[in-house]
Amino acid sequence: MNAVVVAVALSLVSAVAYAAAAVAQERLAARSPGSGVLRLLGSGAWWWSVGLNASAALLHVVALRYGPLTVVQPLGALTLVAAVPMGARMAGRRVSAVEWKGTALTLLGLGAILVTASGPAPDDVLSVPEALTVAGATAVLIGVLSRPGARPGLRHATASGVASGVASALTQTVTVAATDRTGPLLSLQVVGVALLVAAFAAGGLLLAQTAYRGGLGAPLAMVTLANPLAAALIGLSLLGERLQGGPAGVLLALAGAGLASWGVVLLSRAAPTQEPTDDDHPVAAVLALEPGSAAAEPALVPRPLEPGRLTTATR
Repeated sequence: MNAVVVAVALSLVSAVAYAAAAVAQERLAARSPGSGVLRLLGSGAWWWSVGLNASAALLHVVALRYGPLTVVQPLGALTLVAAVPMGARMAGRRVSAVEWKGTALTLLGLGAILVTASGPAPDDVLSVPEALTVAGATAVLIGVLSRPGARPGLRHATASGVASGVASALTQTVTVAATDRTGPLLSLQVVGVALLVAAFAAGGLLLAQTAYRGGLGAPLAMVTLANPLAAALIGLSLLGERLQGGPAGVLLALAGAGLASWGVVLLSRAAPTQEPTDDDHPVAAVLALEPGSAAAEPALVPRPLEPGRLTTATR
């Protein structure tokens, strides 16, 4: 019982850390929407969000050491619950009723999916050919979703969630293979898959940073939804996992996917109203007017002298 309490506590702290990192990334994207990867590497705020993500991931791994997957994994969805009000507070506004409803539906759907898909931690691992096949197919899918010229938003968020979910599934292969005492600690399988984990984890982080340019709620909901779905797909197809509950479990998972999708749609419609910028301020608008502009105030624009009239200064 005490171990489960520790796992729950670690999962809650992990969810808050993930939420804080997401809010930091979204604020950074809002301040500099055109920033490239190289510019982000020189930003201390971005590295702070990277540190928060790494800390949250470490806490999640430790939580799995003390509690079962069926307890720890659903608690990861609390990231969305923490991030939406946290992001609203940072932006100086209240959470709207639509955002609360979208968050609740997304969490209910995720809970249904994770209850049916989660089970005891498997002891099976991906072989090197399987890992390379998964990596190749994932890279192609990410390339399609985040193709050049695509508007930042839900497609980039989906790609980020898929990359993170695949990284989590590959991490399981690394941890199980590395702790298997029948083989070498640093085998070709462990090293190769670990490199793939690092690549997809970094890719997921950068894709999320791009997705947050369009706001926080809907992209984070999509990341939270795509992550466990991608991991579950690998588990069901390659690691011998099965949905819990038989046909009823399949129906529950489908219903959960529908609820979560509707929650994402609501969050995508609940874009917060932006505060007026300096360019919208009346004084700034007046100062920006150029003499001769059609929008300028007539009294402020010098009038040409009429023929035959002299000014007071020339008399």
